[in-house]
Amino acid sequence: MPLITNLTERLKRHPKRVVFPEGADERILQAARMFTAKELGIPILLGDRAEIKKNATTLNINLEHIRIVEPRRSDEYESFVTKFQGLRRFKGLSDKETEAYLDNNNYFATLMLATGQADAMLSGATVTASSALRPLLQIIKRQEKASSISSLNIFDLQEPETGKDRVLFLGDCAVIPDPDSAQICDIAIKSAALAYHLTNKKPRVALLSYTSKSISSKNAGVAKMKAATELARQKAKIFDIPMEIDGELQVDAALDPFVAEAKKLEGSVPGKANVLIFPDLHSANIASKMVDVLTRARTYGPILTGLTRPAAEISRGATANDIFGTAVMIASQAINHQLLYPTDGDTLNADVTVL
Repeated sequence: MPLITNLTERLKRHPKRVVFPEGADERILQAARMFTAKELGIPILLGDRAEIKKNATTLNINLEHIRIVEPRRSDEYESFVTKFQGLRRFKGLSDKETEAYLDNNNYFATLMLATGQADAMLSGATVTASSALRPLLQIIKRQEKASSISSLNIFDLQEPETGKDRVLFLGDCAVIPDPDSAQICDIAIKSAALAYHLTNKKPRVALLSYTSKSISSKNAGVAKMKAATELARQKAKIFDIPMEIDGELQVDAALDPFVAEAKKLEGSVPGKANVLIFPDLHSANIASKMVDVLTRARTYGPILTGLTRPAAEISRGATANDIFGTAVMIASQAINHQLLYPTDGDTLNADVTVL
């Protein structure tokens, strides 16, 4: 069963509220309609009510069970001004300066997320990544066990040879340009934790490089991935997160069991990895977009990791189906793991915190 189908069925039992700052966008409207049609919760669309209704009419979209919020006319607006000024980063702002921030729907949506008026947030359909990320990084607290904020993309696809469903998690594709070994370790742990939360299966994490288990290479990038691998193994033990970690590995050796065998790579990760950790943002973003374009697999994300509230910063090229699927992922992230997978009989630790 594809991951999206599995999570959709589970989300029906625990519906969530997802806020969309770009509520008038046609793809957002279509994704919101899919979300309500499947009875997964309440989409909250921010924007001009008249524009949203006009676009919905043009698309023949029923807005029943979809909440529309015009920030300036919202009952929460005045309290949000006060709350915003109470944030340490924004102390001392005048009402006028604060209102200028809150007129940006991304800031208003982030406050909804921070105050529990929404369970998850999805943005980025019409704005640059930095514009979508900035309010989240400024307002939402970092998780206690996370030393940095990063992201991952999810590919829900089928193996061409067997037709079996396969899910791949790729990190970090959107946030940290050139992570050091400690940050890569953190990305690996957070990605594995979210992979486990969403799939209920032990993650097999491969830290990637252009070599596999090189002994002679003195390249700084290879050394970084080797160091990150050891750090991640130690950190996984400290936090008792169920995962298998190996590195440095070439991507074919990580994914293809025949290549792993030919290169005499043993262990539970080579040839069987489902979480791929890249050396830097360049390689991660390029690989993610290449997989998307060449396979047209079901693609979700980037999903932010390390925040205390679920959020995603999608690509401006995302389709309505991509947006819907990403909304399902972050809404599912908002569900306690024991509720998401209550009776599956998995022997892994059900109390793992999603980093």
